[in-house]
Amino acid sequence: MADRKRVLVVDDDGLMLRNTKKLLEGTYDVSIANSGLKVLTSLEKNRADLILLDYEMPECNGAQTLELIRESEEYADIPVVFLTGLGSEQNIRTILSLKPAGYLMKPPEPQTLLAKIRELI
Repeated sequence: MADRKRVLVVDDDGLMLRNTKKLLEGTYDVSIANSGLKVLTSLEKNRADLILLDYEMPECNGAQTLELIRESEEYADIPVVFLTGLGSEQNIRTILSLKPAGYLMKPPEPQTLLAKIRELI
């Protein structure tokens, strides 16, 4: 369906990618990327309305990936929600200092994730 909102899920964990895609694909047009380095290429092919971004990834972590997205005039306005397994107060402060549209602990509760996406798009 051409009128469905598009969500890009970025995570280096294949199981997390599959589970999130399965949860969302009934409602959204879902694209996946297994590394932060593939985000801009994926956005060029299929611009997203929202990005779910793993905070901890090898090569290009969530913070670096968010910086790449924000440096691109074309994609800087796309809301980014971090998904993270890091629950310490210091880690949460670090994540929030990057000013994402939101963050959720992994694995996110399905209803919480769906509500956050609806709120942002």
